[in-house]
Amino acid sequence: MKKYFIVAGLFIAITSIAQNSHSLQAKTKNGIVEGVKEKSGILAFKGVPFAAPPVGENRWKAPQPIQNWNGVLATKQFGPRGVQAAIFGDMGFRSNGMSEDCLYLNIWSPNTKAKLPVLVYFYGGGFVAGDGSEARYDGESMAQRGIVAITVNYRLGIFGSFAHPALTSEASYHGSGNYGLLDQAAALKWVSENIAAFGGDPNKITIAGESAGSVSVSAQMVSPLSKNLIAGAIGESGSMLGTLPPMPLADAEKNGVEFAKQMDANSLQELRNIPADKLLEAAMKFGAFRFSSTIDGYFYPKAPIDIFKEGGQAHVPLLVGWNSEEMNARAIMGKEDFTKDNYEKVIKQLYGENANEILAVYKVTKDAEVEEVATSLAGDRFIGFSTWRWSDLQEKTGGSKPVYRYMYARPRPDIVPEMGDVTPGLAGGVQKSNGGPKPAPAKGAVHSAEIEYAMGNLHYNKVYAWTKDDYAVSSTMQSYFANFIKTGNPNGPGLPTWSATQTSKPVPVMRIDTKTVLIKDAYADRYQLLEKLADKK
Repeated sequence: MKKYFIVAGLFIAITSIAQNSHSLQAKTKNGIVEGVKEKSGILAFKGVPFAAPPVGENRWKAPQPIQNWNGVLATKQFGPRGVQAAIFGDMGFRSNGMSEDCLYLNIWSPNTKAKLPVLVYFYGGGFVAGDGSEARYDGESMAQRGIVAITVNYRLGIFGSFAHPALTSEASYHGSGNYGLLDQAAALKWVSENIAAFGGDPNKITIAGESAGSVSVSAQMVSPLSKNLIAGAIGESGSMLGTLPPMPLADAEKNGVEFAKQMDANSLQELRNIPADKLLEAAMKFGAFRFSSTIDGYFYPKAPIDIFKEGGQAHVPLLVGWNSEEMNARAIMGKEDFTKDNYEKVIKQLYGENANEILAVYKVTKDAEVEEVATSLAGDRFIGFSTWRWSDLQEKTGGSKPVYRYMYARPRPDIVPEMGDVTPGLAGGVQKSNGGPKPAPAKGAVHSAEIEYAMGNLHYNKVYAWTKDDYAVSSTMQSYFANFIKTGNPNGPGLPTWSATQTSKPVPVMRIDTKTVLIKDAYADRYQLLEKLADKK
């Protein structure tokens, strides 16, 4: 009898283990994957392939279908990040090395049976750096709020945006470039076809991103390859309506021809035979940001601004905004002292015959106002205007779908003393100060500062001395984002009411800080002028 119960107990234990192993598996259209269970109970599938490796003959091709596999594929660690230089030295990767073989995504799910809303997040990094493994984008916290959260890798730099006449001739769609954006579109298609196996609802996919990731969201909204796959969009700082916009294909091809000549490559085969590290080294010397996305007639049927103006983009709810100090006043003033006279002199140099119009809306009446106004102008030139234009056009032509706009204003706290002699970097980490003068502390929220707050990931960033106020701001912002992903509306219990931009004029803007409050946009005249000047070009 005793032996029987021991055997029965062993049998039960084995059954439990088998069930537990099975619960960590999901069946995709290409084969079974097995993830891990985090301490929180969230299931994580890391390094899930969504396209064939873009290597060899697949370099500079649209993402190709992945081959099916037999058995169970372990997806328990992040796949390799795309080939890139350390342009932003403070990025914190958890990836399994670096490789052209980089088309993997990561999934965090509360379970594998429900039908939950889905978040697909695209990382930032100027389309030349970044990775879905970065802890600031980690999806576990969002998954704990009842969302299937996903980060996506895509090709970068010359690997993601190289255009050339021979590539255009080779492609069935007669275009080239945009490989990174095509990777994103392929990932969205994969998610649509497979996410039900991970507990996600393929009809409730919200795409989101910051900086180049935000630009990517605006891009996917206009592409016929992806715009019908999404139910909502979140943009944090940037759109291709002014930030990293696509160039005409012919111009990008000329760029590619010039690069090929510098490489002494006379054919596509010779270019494809160049080792990835050598190609990256040459591309950095050529200019990291010279490889732009292209109006290729395929991913972009025509200029995105025209698609938005005509209402041809995805008609979905949009939550969008930017930060209070996206760029420092020094980007306008250079080394000049912050005086009214110097400010007016600099504006006349920058804007020529349009200077008086700029001075009328970015107005300074005394020296004490120069830093604040120059900071606003610098941020708008960098990224604020393009984000505003996205919001404004979606409100006008987005099929009456709601648009929610925010201004994120919480400055990061001090760097912890243990970090030593460092200065803040653009990616949320720090860089060595190299003995030079330290920049003045930010008075507002700098570029990328909101990511850990919005995604609930402050605890991963050990650089800053987070306070109770920071965690409170994070809870508020993440709640808004989570509600929007679930319902297309950020509002919910315990949160200040957030009105859509269509509800009144001036436009309501949610100012997110230690005291989060709905305010009225006082600077529409600035953006309308910048729009007028942009349309002149």
